[in-house]
Amino acid sequence: MKRSFHALLILLITLSSVQAEEGMYPLSELAGLDLAKQGLRLTPEEVFNPEQTCLIDGICKVNGCTGSFVSPQGLIITNHHCAYRAIQSSSTTANDYLRDGFQARTLGDEIPATGYTVRITESFSDVSDQVLSAITSEMTYTERTKAIEQRQKKLEKAAEQQNSGQRAEVAEMFAGKTYVLFLYTYIQDVRLVFAPPASVGNFGGEIDNWEWPRHTGDFSFMRAYVAPDGSTAKYSADNVPYKPKRFLQVEPKGVDEGDYVMLIGYPGRTARHKTASFLRYEQEVRLPYVVDLYQWQIEQMQQAGKSDRAIALKLSSRMKGLANVEKRSRGQLKGLVRKKIVGTRAAAESELQAFINLEKDRRDKYGDLLHDISAVYQDMQANQHELDIQSLRSASRLMYFAFTIYDCAVERQKADLERETPYMDRNIDLTRRRLLLSVKDYHAPTDRVITAEMLRRIRAAGDKASDFIALLPGDESLEDVYRRTSLDDPDFIDACFDKTPEQLAALNDPAVAAIIRLYPKYLQLREQSKAREGKLDQLYGNLVTVKQEFLKQKFVPDANATLRLTYGHIKGYSPEDAVYKSPITTLGGAVAKATGVAPFILPDSIISKHEKREFGQFMHPTLKDVPTAILYDTDTTGGNSGSPILNGEGRLVGVNFDRAFEATINDFAWNESYSRSIGVDIRYALWITGNVFGAKHLLKEMGVQ
Repeated sequence: MKRSFHALLILLITLSSVQAEEGMYPLSELAGLDLAKQGLRLTPEEVFNPEQTCLIDGICKVNGCTGSFVSPQGLIITNHHCAYRAIQSSSTTANDYLRDGFQARTLGDEIPATGYTVRITESFSDVSDQVLSAITSEMTYTERTKAIEQRQKKLEKAAEQQNSGQRAEVAEMFAGKTYVLFLYTYIQDVRLVFAPPASVGNFGGEIDNWEWPRHTGDFSFMRAYVAPDGSTAKYSADNVPYKPKRFLQVEPKGVDEGDYVMLIGYPGRTARHKTASFLRYEQEVRLPYVVDLYQWQIEQMQQAGKSDRAIALKLSSRMKGLANVEKRSRGQLKGLVRKKIVGTRAAAESELQAFINLEKDRRDKYGDLLHDISAVYQDMQANQHELDIQSLRSASRLMYFAFTIYDCAVERQKADLERETPYMDRNIDLTRRRLLLSVKDYHAPTDRVITAEMLRRIRAAGDKASDFIALLPGDESLEDVYRRTSLDDPDFIDACFDKTPEQLAALNDPAVAAIIRLYPKYLQLREQSKAREGKLDQLYGNLVTVKQEFLKQKFVPDANATLRLTYGHIKGYSPEDAVYKSPITTLGGAVAKATGVAPFILPDSIISKHEKREFGQFMHPTLKDVPTAILYDTDTTGGNSGSPILNGEGRLVGVNFDRAFEATINDFAWNESYSRSIGVDIRYALWITGNVFGAKHLLKEMGVQ
């Protein structure tokens, strides 16, 4: 399908004069980057061409991660931590795929990855005028947000009706200014093919997470399936492997220090165009809150699963997600302080304010801009008890279940385009499936402890949350809620999705009843959030305009989970005085690090093969060992997990999975001296898959002999 090449050009226009390695570039910008000078031996059209098949057609989105097609039969390589939920949800104490790994010898042995979808970008077009025409100057900020949301939904729904089987999403590129409609091939049948044991895929655990050097084999294989006629379909035994338009060639020779690499993927969200007042809120309020709350939750879950593997399996996926965010947040907090980013951005804004004040027309239009943005974050800081109120319905699984089914019932009474996005007709099946998957992992005793703590934290806000506190259950009532609720039953929850608000109230389920009492307060917070969003979108749109005028340049938009490219080189770094970290680790380093105690356990088969030096073709010619992980100075963030690491010929040399601890600050500011990303070397992935666990059929499928 033809991609609107001109559309994104008008969004970006020109790039700022930054170092070449920085930037998460929309694909339309490739022709202006001079990547040949950096080491790319493909033409920009071979990487991205809106008129014909090209490299990006071999790259997909796997839930919130990125993946790559590596065979003509829909085989996908992504991260172990991206496939973790599929591995965990299929594991039992009898078949513990997390502990032992999983391998499908045949297509018939591949198991459903429940809750997973795969998306391939097919087209994109500028819809800024259509979106912004929905708002008028008379609207309140809340009305503005709702008008934009509704117009986005209308455009998405119309696009899907015109393109059967595809998925549409309107993405905001610059807040309040530019919007792009993306169309995706949408695959709903995804299956697990191969996963190494967690002792490989999560070697080093949370101790090594966000750290370098790293020796983690963070990779897994999945496969996309479609109906026999090639159309998208839910899981069925009759479905067949998807045939991608393009798949990536695997390069078993890997890379070496200094080599050019590029990543293509779906980076999540960055905040490089946000103000010092936003960063101050992050530093002083939100990040410390996340670190404290998540650490506490993790401790409760660890304690609950310590002596019972079945409980540990139930809680493992959620605990891993919390731990990842907690350590990233801790790194961001440290980076904000150490690099004095708030002060640096505030100084830049002082120069901008001086420029604004130079001319009356500019002063009249933008004079209060930075002050008005700051006022929003000051209001959020003054009402930080809202974080606890919102966290009650996310940290507590029971409250999350109850809120989702009741919110769904209320929203489903509205016209489709007026509903909150998760409850629209096009999304409701996915919402239902994801909730039911969460119910499968529910552990009531642990959840009750977490809920009680959230209630305690809310009550500690005192008068600020008095109207909300008055509606909360007491300790004895909470025990009764957990004893009598039926929300631990997947069949009960499934049936609730088809009920009206009145029918849910008539069930007299105590958890649902608790949410019904609190629901008006949550609606108030939702409206307040939309008002803040509407105000900030308008203000940030104006900020981009005046900054471009001041700096006489225009900018790459912040990452927003749409397809981007970043490039750099295999490169070490010096995180502190007299310390240099080289960019390639080896299997020997992993063996030396292995203690036999979690999280530093390696399977005996790996240690044995290392002792016998059974490396095959995957030995590094200079290091005389199997490379395990690689380090590079590309610009990445969350969502780049699973992104292919490609060499100058566009061949797969690794799979991105992390950043160095110093680079957690990438979301706010990138710096060549310390921003480093981490990937599993393709040689280690191939060696583990074929030589250690004997899945040579997968290597053959990928064309690796």
